[in-house]
Amino acid sequence: MISSRVKDITSFIVMDVLEKAHEMERNGVSIIHLEVGEPDFDIPLCVREATCKALEDGHTHYTHSLGMIELREAICEYYLKTYNVMTEPEQIVIGSGTSPVMFSLFSVLLEKGDQVIISDPHYACYPNFIKFMDAEPVTVPVYEEDGFQYRPEAIKEKITEKTKGVFINSPSNPTGNLLSENRMRAIADLTEPGRSYVISDEIYHGLVYEGKEHSILEFTDNAFVLNGFSKLYAMTGLRLGYLIAPRAFIRPIQKIQQNFFISPNSTVQIAGIAALNKAGEDVTRMKQTYDKRRQYMIRRLKEMGFGITVEPTGAFYVFVNAKHISNDSYKLSFDILEKARVGVTPGIDFGKNGEGYLRFSYANSLENIAEGMNRLEQYLKNIQA
Repeated sequence: MISSRVKDITSFIVMDVLEKAHEMERNGVSIIHLEVGEPDFDIPLCVREATCKALEDGHTHYTHSLGMIELREAICEYYLKTYNVMTEPEQIVIGSGTSPVMFSLFSVLLEKGDQVIISDPHYACYPNFIKFMDAEPVTVPVYEEDGFQYRPEAIKEKITEKTKGVFINSPSNPTGNLLSENRMRAIADLTEPGRSYVISDEIYHGLVYEGKEHSILEFTDNAFVLNGFSKLYAMTGLRLGYLIAPRAFIRPIQKIQQNFFISPNSTVQIAGIAALNKAGEDVTRMKQTYDKRRQYMIRRLKEMGFGITVEPTGAFYVFVNAKHISNDSYKLSFDILEKARVGVTPGIDFGKNGEGYLRFSYANSLENIAEGMNRLEQYLKNIQA
């Protein structure tokens, strides 16, 4: 008998699209992948060299359950340099990706029946993390005309005695938009120390092309920060993330880490130190490339008639209004895959308020993006005819 906890977990639809695309590719069909949110770059050379040297030097054993002190110190230095925020190594938990430390955080923070406020649309996996702890995700719709930013007054209406956290994600997956400084400050003011917290997913920080992203720690200490190396440093397969938490939570989280994960990968932690200290030029180069792709994709999608009221300025996504074509984004995305041979993600994957939208990723070469846009343009001409 499979547990109800697992039965209630929804599928990650973008993976359904990807797996169908792979099936088509095995049958000889050429697919342009604009569905997957994964950098197409190789890891920076300094990261590769640090990884190889760590292996050669025998760094293949358990580390501290919270992670190497050297990496935690480097993260503190990074947040001080980037955001002028003071943190301490004792506030940081290293994990094998951001998802494991999110699991540890919610294991410690949530009781049965507690509530966490999330935006709608949102990253598809957030509700499953919350529901796995027998807690309740409470959605607050965000809208295209606002650049899919939270309205703090709408959050306030959803806060109850059971609210333990307000989840923010800026730059956002799926929208690519940023929360403004004023809205972040207003959201921070809605929480109560010792009772409710801001939970800030900052995994796309650094990938901002206009304006500036802000860490929630600039506005409040009453917060948890999730971040990692997958997106900014193109280290998805190396699996390295971290949590910054109030000190009172560290020992309880550490016990979760010890029991369920033992310790993060020793070799990869050394690679993370190299990324923070040496990969600046690589990050700049990748960002410049992403920005060229972003501008090109936005222009082509607008020319095809997709709605983009507020142009995205972060991450590597464009979330477009496709309601003039179909209100069934799931059916539409698979039709585009089968007929145009382009992988895109349906908006319904990210919540009810994402229905009628499509997410395009520009984490692919400009040549492939151009081919994908050409195929999509022809698809639209065919259905209009």
